[in-house]
Amino acid sequence: MVTTADLTRHIETTALAFRGYDVANLGRSRELLEHPVYGSIVHATLDRVSEICSEVIHSRVDLAEFIQAGEKTSLATFPHDIATIVGMELAQLSLLEEVFEVPIRQSRMTFGYSIGELSALIFGGSYTLESLLPVPLEMAHDCGELAADTTLGVLFTRGATLRTEDVERLCRVVSGEGKGLIGPSAYLSPNTALLLGQGDTLNRIEQLMGDFIPDKVMLRRNPNQWPPLHSPLVWQRHIPNRTAMMLYQLEETLTPPSPTVLSMVTGEASHNMVDSRDVLIRWTDHPQRLWDVIDETLSSGVEFVVHVGPTPSLIAATFARLENNVIRQMGNGNKYLHILGRGLASELNRHAWLTRLLPSKAALLRTPYISHVILEDWLLEQPLPETTIVAIPQEIVEPTERLREVTVLEPNQTTESTSG
Repeated sequence: MVTTADLTRHIETTALAFRGYDVANLGRSRELLEHPVYGSIVHATLDRVSEICSEVIHSRVDLAEFIQAGEKTSLATFPHDIATIVGMELAQLSLLEEVFEVPIRQSRMTFGYSIGELSALIFGGSYTLESLLPVPLEMAHDCGELAADTTLGVLFTRGATLRTEDVERLCRVVSGEGKGLIGPSAYLSPNTALLLGQGDTLNRIEQLMGDFIPDKVMLRRNPNQWPPLHSPLVWQRHIPNRTAMMLYQLEETLTPPSPTVLSMVTGEASHNMVDSRDVLIRWTDHPQRLWDVIDETLSSGVEFVVHVGPTPSLIAATFARLENNVIRQMGNGNKYLHILGRGLASELNRHAWLTRLLPSKAALLRTPYISHVILEDWLLEQPLPETTIVAIPQEIVEPTERLREVTVLEPNQTTESTSG
């Protein structure tokens, strides 16, 4: 098990990966909320987020009640899910920082898929929670309505690279038929793209894809409904323009995030004082470049990836598939690849100049040597500091006894799966 000392020692080669919206968004949040030590910190964060959410959607929101009720994700709960994801991501990091005293703000970088990028920017100090969270919440109702006629398709090849220009040209042709919009929502790997389309557009993609993509290509449909962020479908409700209006009316002066945030819009560290607002406007209708971010992360010499949020699945699963592929290649009798990969895992961290000289794809060989931490599981399984200070409500203690110390025994290990 990765210990507190491990995280602290490797913090400058650690990346924080924030999850986005998914078919399940609660994870182990209820356990964290009801924890005798963590509960007060989690509750305080959720209360703050609930107040913002209530004001934006003009309806009372209590995220603690929402989590305890175990509400399942649906289009109707999209605003609550957005708020829950952001709130729990920030709460988990507060626990890591305050209870375990891990200096997480010294991390090498952060990045987030979809809603997770907003959490990363709030954590990094570029925006306040009160200024940035209302932006996706303001658009949530319209995105939920658009999802009713939207289908997600996974476009992939078995070996060849899926060229983005071919995918986008195919989507433009089908959209041009006038029977609904379709476009790429994410590029998960060099051979996999997510498409979001209206009406019959996915069927038309399947009929025409062989004419636009030279290699054998397949399309698999996803049965769930997805709000069509990061696709051209949001144009129908003017969501990029409305986002621009909200962002450019912010009174605060932006600062570069610390730690650095890799944007899924560009695949690079693009959030700065000049460009951050424009990047977030493009965040609404441009595809998520997950693969570019993972490639950049590997090239940077990161040794640990801490996955933040309830049941983080997509980013963790992408790393796991890549690791399996690399290990399979190393196991095919290629001792050179094995030695090179093991060497890169240590030498890239010791010699920054080596990173710049090596081809970027060589960094992929480091994948099996990177440690991954699912933060919510780690928090619930890691032995707590032997002496933990717990605040006691003022009304039940004497004024001279504000705090007491409790000794917390190591909790039982859980066998609950972390796959989402």
